[in-house]
Amino acid sequence: MSDDQKSADEALADEWAAALEEQGPGEHAGSAQAAEFQQLKPDSYGMVSGDIKIDAILDVPITISMEIGRARINIRNLLQLNQGSVVELDRLAGEPMDVLVNGTLIAQGEVVVVNEKFGIRLTDIVSPSDRVKKLAG
Repeated sequence: MSDDQKSADEALADEWAAALEEQGPGEHAGSAQAAEFQQLKPDSYGMVSGDIKIDAILDVPITISMEIGRARINIRNLLQLNQGSVVELDRLAGEPMDVLVNGTLIAQGEVVVVNEKFGIRLTDIVSPSDRVKKLAG
């Protein structure tokens, strides 16, 4: 480190020391107050609730997806896939599909066709407490 750099660093340190001395000891100590918190109680799902204003998030977009199944293949086999190839999934025919919201399992259901479009009839909803347990565990 050059002498100019050392003297610049020392000057900066001196400025900080002077500023701290001007502030004086405990100048802001009298303004601190102890925080008081309301006791929260678990609701019927085991989650803590309070006065939640849900209206603020009702228009937030989320991604909902249905998962038929998964397959794990190596890159060699992936590169060999072409039109007409069949990939075997880890689910049996007739098993319920997973319903995911932003990647988190929230329900399971069965495929239905409504007005020539695919849909899903929910058959099982994952409880909020189970979802929290999966996130924590």
